[in-house]
Amino acid sequence: MPIRKVRNIGISAHIDSGKTTLTERILYYCNKIYKIGEVKGKDGVGATMDSMELEKERGITISSAATNVQWKDHRMNIIDTPGHVDFTVEVENALRVLDGAILVLCAVGGVQSQSITVDRQLKRYEVPHLAFINKMDRVGADPYKVREQLGKKLGHNAVLMQIPIGTGDSFEGIIDLVTMKARYFERPNGEVVVEKSIPDSYKEKAEESREKLLDAASMFSDNLAEAFLEGRETAEMIYRAVRHGAIKRKMTPVFLGSAFKNKGVQLLLDAIIKYLPSPNERQNKAMDLENDEEVFLYPDRDLPAVGFVFKLENQKYGQLSYVRIYQGTIRKGDVLVNSRTGNKIKVGRLAKMHAKDMEEVEVAYGGTIVAIFGVDCALGDTFTDPDVHYSLREPHVPDPIISLAIKTTDNQSQEAVSKALARFMKEDPTFKSYVDEETGDTIISGMGELHLNIYVERMAREYGAKIKVSNPKVSYRETITKAVQFDYTHKKQTGGRGQYARVAGILTHSGEDENIFDEEIRGGVIPNQYIPGCEKGFQASLDKGEYMKFPVVGVKMIIDDGNFHPVDSSQMAFETATRMAFRKAYVKASPKILEPIMKVVIETPSEFRGNVMAIINQRRGMVIDTLVDDHFTRVEAEVPLKETFGFATNLRSATQGKAEFTMEFLQYKPLPKSLEEDLIKELKTE
Repeated sequence: MPIRKVRNIGISAHIDSGKTTLTERILYYCNKIYKIGEVKGKDGVGATMDSMELEKERGITISSAATNVQWKDHRMNIIDTPGHVDFTVEVENALRVLDGAILVLCAVGGVQSQSITVDRQLKRYEVPHLAFINKMDRVGADPYKVREQLGKKLGHNAVLMQIPIGTGDSFEGIIDLVTMKARYFERPNGEVVVEKSIPDSYKEKAEESREKLLDAASMFSDNLAEAFLEGRETAEMIYRAVRHGAIKRKMTPVFLGSAFKNKGVQLLLDAIIKYLPSPNERQNKAMDLENDEEVFLYPDRDLPAVGFVFKLENQKYGQLSYVRIYQGTIRKGDVLVNSRTGNKIKVGRLAKMHAKDMEEVEVAYGGTIVAIFGVDCALGDTFTDPDVHYSLREPHVPDPIISLAIKTTDNQSQEAVSKALARFMKEDPTFKSYVDEETGDTIISGMGELHLNIYVERMAREYGAKIKVSNPKVSYRETITKAVQFDYTHKKQTGGRGQYARVAGILTHSGEDENIFDEEIRGGVIPNQYIPGCEKGFQASLDKGEYMKFPVVGVKMIIDDGNFHPVDSSQMAFETATRMAFRKAYVKASPKILEPIMKVVIETPSEFRGNVMAIINQRRGMVIDTLVDDHFTRVEAEVPLKETFGFATNLRSATQGKAEFTMEFLQYKPLPKSLEEDLIKELKTE
């Protein structure tokens, strides 16, 4: 397959916008499957891409799944990503290796909270994308409102490429604004696309919408602009202009349909080919570790091989590493180098993936996605030809924000948990685990309740571990509330060479969550070679504060005076002096405990708005914004993390299971005085 006919595509969206359903239809129309499975299907089959038992039961995507299909004469590698913010690293890793994406939006919900997160990720990795407004068959569907939200909320230059013939129950077909033809989808599964003339009642709306499309597209093509003014524009001119705008990420072409009702998916597949880039149209960079400079990668078969590991999976035959090949050729039996460790690896088995199924291949070229068996590596590693030393930057990995204590009930379970934790941490960088030296508990940390619950359930199912789970431990922080001057001398004489260092300055609040070390030494009272020791002492003081032993944030230490001894001073002496100066000043600076605050976005039928507001108030939350839109209300609130445990269950029972919510870390804020006193008592009791 020529590289210009390859597309590496991701499907990203808010929870329950229909990503997996859309992927299922794509597989069906591309003859990859012969029966359509549904998310939480009645027959228990489930969607093809949700291969994990937990995914089938819960009707959500937990792990991104890769597949490859052929549409017309093009090859597509498609990745279906999770929608829940808890599994954000799966989305980050998938986007890192994609050349294009489909941003799926609900025709009723429009741009929702997770759509904003996904859009931010697409922008971070500069991924060109199309928008697909799904669920046009639902009551209240309004593509014009969603297009407007794309502009206002996400800052997209969104342009409708199609308009619907009817919405909700009366959604019949789609009008293509480029060819000015109506398309209908016949047969039970919409396999046959029938082209007809535009119905008279839609002609005026179609003309008006086409003019807006041409106006937007002509910004990316002088030829089209000229032809448009003279009334002689062609479909080919429009395709070229829109493609140029989409690849430059200056324009977002918008398509419509209903994946569940089998309408509009084939036209979206055509759009992927027409408007999204092939691997050789994307600029990919790597760092040349030998020369410490950036280099461009090209999907040329004859260049040295470079591949990036974006997903790991444990199979019964060993570890499966999903690799995007950016450059060169990888063959079965080749020797590659892991640029992080310097270790050589031999490619034993090479496969193309289709969800949990695989097809073994002998060779794979630049621009494609493959899986390599039995290779020991970590997520984000780069495999290269032994002749080059390139490394691709690691994806953005957010810090875990919630912890849970787990205890095993027998020795066999302890061994099983150790194996499971080692595997999960390797596969998911947002999942962390350590043993608390004080309590002896195993602490697991992650991105949310759902995230940790899934892993606990997987330990029980996949490893047969018997475990007890106790309440999550909140990651508190501490900081200071006033500035304090310090002047500390460290002096120690033990016979022979002693230790001497004096540091003076001010410890103050940095005004944000960041910790800052600064020196304003005048006249060389502390020589330059000892300054790194001072900074090391400052950094060492931040792990456990002197107030309640929580990590310290938001402090700034400025050293502006000091003294040294020509014989007894050393970097270690200044490190100790700084650490002791910090400790003494910190206690005087009125330290305070900070608690993590979550941004919670709830979407609920308007009839339950009062119930939702009551839940937020009961949990010390603060409503920031409410948006009432027809029958739905969107509530944005800030809620302390400690108060969010059990929130999902509470919300479900208060809204008859009809509300949805997303939650992500926002910032740290001071804990109210009375709660701070209670927490101190609790910690002292423990």
